[in-house]
Amino acid sequence: MDLGLNGKTAVVTGASRGIGLTIVRALTTEGVRVVAGARTLTAELKETGALVVTADLATADGATTLGERAMAELGGVDILVNNVGGGEGDGQAGGFLSFDDEYWLETYKLNVLSAVRVTRAAMPSLVERGGAIVNISSNSARQPSAGPVIYTTAKAALTAFGKALNEEFGPQGVRVNTVSPGPSLTSMWEGAQGYGAQLASRLGVPHEELLRALPGQAGMTTGRFVEPAEVAALVVYLASPLAGSIAGADYLIDGGAIKAA
Repeated sequence: MDLGLNGKTAVVTGASRGIGLTIVRALTTEGVRVVAGARTLTAELKETGALVVTADLATADGATTLGERAMAELGGVDILVNNVGGGEGDGQAGGFLSFDDEYWLETYKLNVLSAVRVTRAAMPSLVERGGAIVNISSNSARQPSAGPVIYTTAKAALTAFGKALNEEFGPQGVRVNTVSPGPSLTSMWEGAQGYGAQLASRLGVPHEELLRALPGQAGMTTGRFVEPAEVAALVVYLASPLAGSIAGADYLIDGGAIKAA
């Protein structure tokens, strides 16, 4: 199927690994010229052929650097994928009282303000070109008990941000949608220092055992984790002209974990 993306331009944040890296691969396969924002340049990201801008997108300077380089290299932006996010550091598996103000601020900078800042930089070009934005949130934004309160509330804010953007800029030709994955096979769950490992330690069970049991315990009727390639395929479709009437939507891709309509 021709998605009509050949020759388009895109910016993808959080592109060094996991879902972000897979989105970059999917877009470049469709003939999209991609500027990939990441804190580190990995060998896998370099192999995609994307132009990589190394920047800390949790900072204002990082977002500015990415926006300026993207415009200089691409001449304009047709697609923006705000993917960067996640939990940072130790203690992610703790309860509400384990998070101080600094932890809250850093989490919101990474998951919300990064999207705000990069979107602000790209929006004039997106309006000019009738572009598309896809924000990567989480199904835990709809079910805040499914993860750390600090992360789930930040993702809920990101989801609301996307809907507000679509209301303002949809009439100007920019479509904004959100994709909300459930537990995915990324470093957040699989990594030795990630949330999954920390949660397993807190529960007193082996990390591998927690990963085996989690899909069933989370109510995922597919019985398995979400694959990053499945998320990327949805993102690329939503960014394409074939999804021209899809705007302001929040798509769950969580193996049936969220039961509400």
